[in-house]
Amino acid sequence: MSPESSIAPRSVAPATVREAGDENIATNLVAAPARPVHAGGTWEQVKALGLYMTKTEVHTYAFSVAAQVILSLFPFIVLMLTLSQKVFHSAKMFDVVGEMMTHFLPNNQDFVMRNMRVLAYAHTKTKLVSVVMLFITATGVFLPLEVALNSVWGVRKNRSYLQNQVVSIGLAVGVAALAMSSVALSAGQRTVMGWIFFGHTDGVVFNFIAHIFMKLCAMIASIGLFFLIYWVLPNRKIPARAVLPTAIIVGLLWEGAKYLYVLALPHLDFRSVYGPFEVSVSLIMWAFISGLLLLAGAYVSATRQALRETRADEIAEQRAS
Repeated sequence: MSPESSIAPRSVAPATVREAGDENIATNLVAAPARPVHAGGTWEQVKALGLYMTKTEVHTYAFSVAAQVILSLFPFIVLMLTLSQKVFHSAKMFDVVGEMMTHFLPNNQDFVMRNMRVLAYAHTKTKLVSVVMLFITATGVFLPLEVALNSVWGVRKNRSYLQNQVVSIGLAVGVAALAMSSVALSAGQRTVMGWIFFGHTDGVVFNFIAHIFMKLCAMIASIGLFFLIYWVLPNRKIPARAVLPTAIIVGLLWEGAKYLYVLALPHLDFRSVYGPFEVSVSLIMWAFISGLLLLAGAYVSATRQALRETRADEIAEQRAS
């Protein structure tokens, strides 16, 4: 069988444990399936991914991330609204934040954003608490994610607690900057469009263009978020080309999964079981699904990169022989 179509199992010496930061990826990844996965066998890779997604630790990581995401989501929204209102002094950015967060939330958007706006108008002490809570919970989100991604990429040693806090805070700042850039871009587009339409901002065409542009900015922000997590969080150097395509695909799949989840919500009928707590439950379930999707993308990236490097090594050996 040719190297281009598959990777034949070959006897190799056991891979040594690599230090974090090595560029090459060991072919015997911790999260790799028990039997070889053929590079040309898509079905084999799908089955391997399915086996990985049924592991207990994967669901444990996803549930842990979901809980921390809910704790950090509301302080993050308050922070975004506060920055738009008090720092940038932009009513348009304030409105765009509300619309963009509505895009990310699966249901009860009006209820959530109405209460978030109340908190954003609250006293300075409340806003300070939101910032502190955001940094505390952000580290809780990225800690289990780092452990999970290290396992996928074959990294044996996790960062120390202090190192993880530094990386987590850096990622939190990066995510906030990415979100605010999307908000500013969308608000700026509305200003330009208002000038083009001579101030007639209530028309159908203007609202349609503004809505589509806002959706596009939100999608780009989602892809950027997945890319930052895949690229920065593992305790080793990850080639950007190994995770960028996956981040794009996962970002698009995440958008599609959200619409499917919204369609399924009436049939799940959380209200009949959880009553007034249905909002929190629906958000937690969506965060759990998002966590599973993120981990699936990480597994695919690591597996494809290992296969790519193995194929390159075999071709180099054949040319040398």
